[in-house]
Amino acid sequence: MSERPLGDPSEEPEADPYRATSLLRAVVAQGTFIAALLFYLGAMYTSTFYSYFRISLSTLDLGFGELVTQSLRLLKLEVLVAAGVIVLVVAAPWARVRRYEGFASAEAVAARLSVPVVLVGVVLLALWNEIQPYGWTAPLVIAVGLLLGQCRDSRGRRPKGLRRKALPVFAAVVFLFWTLTQITVQTAERDARARARNVTDWTGVMILSSHPLALPTGTVTREVLPSGLRHRYRYTGLRLLLERDGRYYVVPLGWNVERDAMYIIRESDAVWIGLTPGTVPRLPV
Repeated sequence: MSERPLGDPSEEPEADPYRATSLLRAVVAQGTFIAALLFYLGAMYTSTFYSYFRISLSTLDLGFGELVTQSLRLLKLEVLVAAGVIVLVVAAPWARVRRYEGFASAEAVAARLSVPVVLVGVVLLALWNEIQPYGWTAPLVIAVGLLLGQCRDSRGRRPKGLRRKALPVFAAVVFLFWTLTQITVQTAERDARARARNVTDWTGVMILSSHPLALPTGTVTREVLPSGLRHRYRYTGLRLLLERDGRYYVVPLGWNVERDAMYIIRESDAVWIGLTPGTVPRLPV
């Protein structure tokens, strides 16, 4: 009987197709969850932002990709800090270096801190109105405390069962979701207020119309062009907030979001709309 030489390729284990399929399913599931989360955050941000200007999200008819893109506006300092804390806390119980005695003792200390951290979060919830605009820290602290409870104790045991593992992890996910929602709403409101304070810097709008338009004459300049032109009426002194499907949401200079009206101009054969730069700051010589 002939012996096969060492390292014979025929003796190497074949690739497990079930393992590859499981990995693919995990990647698809995580990608789907992330896409759904970005869609939700983008929709929440856009809805809050434009509701400040009294515009409903349903009238904008934004697609999935556009709303996902809007979620990128949340890449602010508080979001990055919250995400970093979450990653560190979630990764700690599953780290491969737990065999080291120092890390094992640190993990046990983290497990003992679970209840005090949750209590701190509950106190922050009770002080919700006093800690604004940082109210999102309350659910974040509670979520961190619940996740710390999943670390190994001094004997190397990890929580198991419905009451000690499943329910705390589910509650932590709910509080993290609440945290992201609060950050999204506050970020959108802050961005909307900042946008409304700088109307002069918005994109300028010039309208040519074949018939007079009911625009405020006190702040909008109307010029009547010579007869024989198709568009005899020219309006300037307007600024653009948004354009969707041929609808231009415009406001006059000096517009105040709390008291003044917004005008929706639809582009057509009788109305021509041109865009011009807003106020450009003068560069130093």
